[in-house]
Amino acid sequence: MKKFFALFALSVSLCSTATAQQDPKAGKILDQMSAKYQAMKAYKASFTQTLENDAAKVKENMSGDITVSGQKFRLKMSGQEVINDGKTMYTYMKAENEVNISDYESDEQEISPAQIYSLYKKGYKYSYVQEAKEGGEVVDIIELAPEDRSNPVFKVRMKVSKVDKSVRSWQMFKKNGNRYTVKINKFTPNVPVDATTFAFDKTKYKGVKVIDLR
Repeated sequence: MKKFFALFALSVSLCSTATAQQDPKAGKILDQMSAKYQAMKAYKASFTQTLENDAAKVKENMSGDITVSGQKFRLKMSGQEVINDGKTMYTYMKAENEVNISDYESDEQEISPAQIYSLYKKGYKYSYVQEAKEGGEVVDIIELAPEDRSNPVFKVRMKVSKVDKSVRSWQMFKKNGNRYTVKINKFTPNVPVDATTFAFDKTKYKGVKVIDLR
């Protein structure tokens, strides 16, 4: 399951505060992007994630969708469903008809689906690369590099729409040769959510095996 969360985690384990002079042009774009998402009560996105490792000749595609509201989220991806209600995590595996329940820890790198929108604020240096086109849309490309050299991630490249400051795609480069590319296929802001959106209802999963790890 951890590789799925590479989508949003991007190594949240960094805890040092940025001290180097940051690129002001990149910083302005990132601030505008971050403010856009933070202003939403909730949002939903469908995405495609591609994992590539040229040396190992690996290329894997996965699709999914996620609904986010603050620290709460519901992620569906590759036969698994992960629900976080802000206090508890439920990881449901369809093939096994099994759900693992664990306490939510806000500082764990695997459980921060909104991290991409605030990643730059702590522990990363960022710089403006260039303007480009993606899918006929003009985007600004920004690169982030961790200050902590022990981080397994050495670079994150983000593409932000020049028109509405939304994140169109991003790439995460790891020292082990893995490269994750995430493309947002559809984004819906301010989707309606309620208490049931981020709750695991056992009655809807007939015969489910419950493993409580708390």
